[in-house]
Amino acid sequence: MEESAAYGVNVYDVLIVAGVIGIGIYYVLMKRKNDFDTASIKTFAIESNVGRSSSISEVGFVSKMKTTGKNVIVFYGSQTGTAEEFATRLAKESNRYGLKALVADPEECDMEELPKLSEIPNSFAIFCMATYGEGDPTDNAQEFYEWLQNSAGDLTGLSYAVFGLGNKTYEHYNSMGKYVDKRLAELGATRLFELGLGDDDANIEEDFITWKERLWSSICEQFNLVLSGEDISLRQYQLLVHDLFENPDLKVFSGEIARLGSYINQKPPFDAKNPFLSVVSVNRELYKGSRSCMHIELDIRGSKLRYEAGDHVAVYPKNDTALVEKIGELLNVDLDTVITLNNLDEDSSKRHPFPCPCSYRTALLYYVDILHTPRTHVLKELAEYATDEGEKQKLKLMSSSTDEGKTFYSDYIIKNCRSIVHVLEEFPSLKVPLDHLLELLPRLQARYYSISSSPKLYPDSIHITAVLVEYTTPAGYVNKGVATSWLKNKQPNMNGIKPEVPIFVRRSQFKLPAKSHIPIIMIGPGTGLAPFRGFIQERDWLRQQGKSVGETILYYGCRKQAEDFLYEEELKGYLANGALTKLYVAFSRDQPQKVYVTHLLKQNLDELWDIIENKKGHIYICGDARNMARDVRDILIKMIEDKGNKSKSEAEMYLKSLETQRRYSADVWS
Repeated sequence: MEESAAYGVNVYDVLIVAGVIGIGIYYVLMKRKNDFDTASIKTFAIESNVGRSSSISEVGFVSKMKTTGKNVIVFYGSQTGTAEEFATRLAKESNRYGLKALVADPEECDMEELPKLSEIPNSFAIFCMATYGEGDPTDNAQEFYEWLQNSAGDLTGLSYAVFGLGNKTYEHYNSMGKYVDKRLAELGATRLFELGLGDDDANIEEDFITWKERLWSSICEQFNLVLSGEDISLRQYQLLVHDLFENPDLKVFSGEIARLGSYINQKPPFDAKNPFLSVVSVNRELYKGSRSCMHIELDIRGSKLRYEAGDHVAVYPKNDTALVEKIGELLNVDLDTVITLNNLDEDSSKRHPFPCPCSYRTALLYYVDILHTPRTHVLKELAEYATDEGEKQKLKLMSSSTDEGKTFYSDYIIKNCRSIVHVLEEFPSLKVPLDHLLELLPRLQARYYSISSSPKLYPDSIHITAVLVEYTTPAGYVNKGVATSWLKNKQPNMNGIKPEVPIFVRRSQFKLPAKSHIPIIMIGPGTGLAPFRGFIQERDWLRQQGKSVGETILYYGCRKQAEDFLYEEELKGYLANGALTKLYVAFSRDQPQKVYVTHLLKQNLDELWDIIENKKGHIYICGDARNMARDVRDILIKMIEDKGNKSKSEAEMYLKSLETQRRYSADVWS
């Protein structure tokens, strides 16, 4: 057949070839026009890497910028995706000022190149840096942080700006952003604009918008730039629709986090980009009242996952199926349509916003956060799709930077905890293309839980203690926690199916003393008890091995003993056998006067001071950062003042030294 075709030309063959060429030309032209209203290209071929430019890690970010004509680089240190989102928004907005920006993950870059950035005319760097845990850098910024501390040299000639993301309920508010801003200046770099501080406990979106508007104004003045483009939507991805009827063998993602087939072919090592599918072996209710708290055991046999008491387990959840179906109905979309979203920027290291190809349903279930309160820039882009003028103006007002707009956004979105589902329901003329909505929504992030077990007792399983999140908003909506609602239904042996949960382990500095004879005090009301359950298990195991174990004291609090006393019989058993030296319990609603763990602490200051000062013990706090952890810290400082005969500043320095020695540790959340 091949030989005869080489010598004879068939008219039908010519027509077919011409058709293929025509389709190819049409595709190229459409890509250049960025016409997303009509760019639904049917294809069965999965885009390959052939022809794409080299990655940042291969050629270096400065070389990458030189070859692609970029003069701005926006680095992000992100744990939950917000810093990355802000970095992307800054990069897109740079186009309006005649600039071209590259978004970069510092973990993928050789930061030794940073001084070379000055070789590019009118260049500068922006850093969007989140603070994680107790003042720590995010996972992807850890190496950059260490480089700044130990290896960075002269950065004279580098121009920069920093926006920090933090939460004021935490003691080390925005410490990473503050450190990067200060350290770059110390190394000789030039600060283009003042440090921006975003507070996630208030309205971090408003903080960011206010800062970036002033940033661009300052940059325009310093670099003699003018606004060169209208404030229009700049699409980042182009839609391709796959025809499954023509290509029934097309493989599509079914929820894998990073790699096609990773859930079918489970291979260690398992981490954030390659989670382990753990089977739920136990899922039992701990509360006896109207609320719900789950004790879940995750089987890790065969995974080679290792953990220590105090570590965290990360769970990748799945969105509520009913809410996903509702989005499909509201937008009149067939959710089984299989798509790929391709990055228009050939130089970007991120080819797709999430694993592709996949169906709309898979994207909505596994990859985007449909319950996240939408940012103002999302509402701004959505407004263009509203056909009702009144609805369009409301959306535009909420996305504006006016005082009226900020108040409206805060009242309507933030205070009422409205999600994109609520917005689509209440603005019926808003028929946004689903591919654009997927581009705008943040990625669905892993949820972290303090592990409530010790590997000494449970080497083949990880335990979670999690309260079911469910509440009614001021607007009357019933909101449910994504992860806890999903985990609630992960019941073992239901209909013969083994429920699986994608997980990985994140190491923590929240650790028992290396020497078991050192006394410890643990303060953990509610589910703050979780890591301490692991601590107590481990100390009991050590005691049974004949080791010398120091005093082990627990302060625990809940509402009512008969309803939500977590692991009551277990704790009483440890108290009886000596694993727990003392157990102080506060039941806040079992008497007219509310009693909390802080009240019990104040009653035992002599014992507390003796263990910390004389016995060189360790103190641990786990739970609510906004109230409990802050109150405990205040009590400790006052105790150090009184018992140690110190001034307040000296007491604060004393507590700081305990923290430096890892004798004072907190694992808190807001």
